[in-house]
Amino acid sequence: MPSTQREKTMTETYVGAIDQGTTGTRFMVFDHSGGVVASAYKKHEQIYPEPGWVEHDPVEIWENTKDVIQLALQEEGLDATQLEGIGITNQRETTIVWDKETGEPVHNALVWQDRRTTDRVEEIQEEDKVEWIREKTGLECDAYFSATKAEWILDNADPIKLQRSRPEDVRDRAEDGELMMGTPDTWVIYNLTGNHITDVSNASRTMLYDIEGLHWDDELLDEFNVPREILPEVRPSSDDETYGSTDADGFLGAEVPVAGALGDQQAALFGQTCFDAGDAKNTYGTGSFMLMNTGNEAVSSDHGLLTTIGFQKSGGDVQYALEGSIFITGAAIEWLEDMTLIEDAAESEELARSIDSTDGVYVVPAFTGLGAPHWDQRARGTIVGMTRGTRREHIVRATLESIAYQTKDVAEAMVSDADIDLSSLRVDGGAVKNNFLCQLQSNIIGTEIVRPVVDETTALGAAYAAGLAVGYWDTVDELRDNWQVDRRFPVDEDADIEVNYDRWKDAVERSEDWARDEGGD
Repeated sequence: MPSTQREKTMTETYVGAIDQGTTGTRFMVFDHSGGVVASAYKKHEQIYPEPGWVEHDPVEIWENTKDVIQLALQEEGLDATQLEGIGITNQRETTIVWDKETGEPVHNALVWQDRRTTDRVEEIQEEDKVEWIREKTGLECDAYFSATKAEWILDNADPIKLQRSRPEDVRDRAEDGELMMGTPDTWVIYNLTGNHITDVSNASRTMLYDIEGLHWDDELLDEFNVPREILPEVRPSSDDETYGSTDADGFLGAEVPVAGALGDQQAALFGQTCFDAGDAKNTYGTGSFMLMNTGNEAVSSDHGLLTTIGFQKSGGDVQYALEGSIFITGAAIEWLEDMTLIEDAAESEELARSIDSTDGVYVVPAFTGLGAPHWDQRARGTIVGMTRGTRREHIVRATLESIAYQTKDVAEAMVSDADIDLSSLRVDGGAVKNNFLCQLQSNIIGTEIVRPVVDETTALGAAYAAGLAVGYWDTVDELRDNWQVDRRFPVDEDADIEVNYDRWKDAVERSEDWARDEGGD
């Protein structure tokens, strides 16, 4: 590169975003127009100790985080001093407990998909505490959230086995304030800055946080036996005061403010510039998560949706959202690969287009139970309607259709709760590169699907949150101006696509309440 061009490049500044997801960690660098300047990604191991249990190694996640930051900067010839700020977005609900002094986890992270606390949740349900929990947190009482995961770790962690912590009783050490707890955003912020902080959007997913009072709730902490001493400080999602800075003597070699954090789905809402009440987006990742901004009002759901905090900017009111959480969508495509029905995700579109219908085959990918609006922890994956003539093409197409059907389940509930018409739906995530799925989604849901140019809107949302906090962007109007449409998928009224929503609902019923012989699962 000529020296003059190099000098010019080195004077430009950017905002970085750490996207710590379920299957891996990505670091992305964005410029002022919201364009991607650099990106690097690294997977981490999925650990399945028992059926229905899912864990991650927090140390591996942190090491990968450092690796992808350095790799992204190196590959594009950028220096850490060019980063005006870093934002963080993360898999939500996943729960980590670590030693305050050494920073070592006392157990692997319990991932949001983990179902080992199902029995504990059913105890709470039998005690008629579900509505009490929902009123405080906006959440269904489910093993999905952090509360029962934290309780399980404190009661069951075996630090000697992991060789990662002192052997004293973990719960006693927690009550003595010697441990810290957090979701992956908190873990990454702690390792970057040394500070124990989360944001309101992630706090709202723990089932320990009062989303209207905006505080950790003592009665919930009592119920789940989680000591207040281990909880992080809760801050705005875009924080002018910042969460701290990286160490100039650390792996980055520069002091960079860490100024924004959002749970992954709220980050996508922010990245899709859904800043106004009624704006909605759906993210197709490992699972799918549809969120609608409801403004300053925490709208209660009568149809199995979650009421959650969307985001908060420094000095501003909390913005709430309705959310439909679908546990398995993109992961169903990965399952097709695991079963060698497809070689890669792109082949799913080709095979689905090669036939006119599924010939009555339905796949319900309830591998870790069913989320909204069904909330059945004991549902399991099901394929129904197969005949001797069923081929892999039918199963592949049925799997793609299951993604669209599950989104329709949520969309119908959302429209009923919010009492508005859904005129269009902004989509993002890896699966939206599949044009067949986008058009199928439009036809099944009966709503235009809008795909943006930058489909990594989760990382973009984290960058926006940090960039607003440090003054890289001045107003949300600048962010709206950045948002650009890649393609619209209007409803095709004449499409020759078999859409049998009633039969889909029949298939879902077949999957429900199946896991009755799995012990604690």
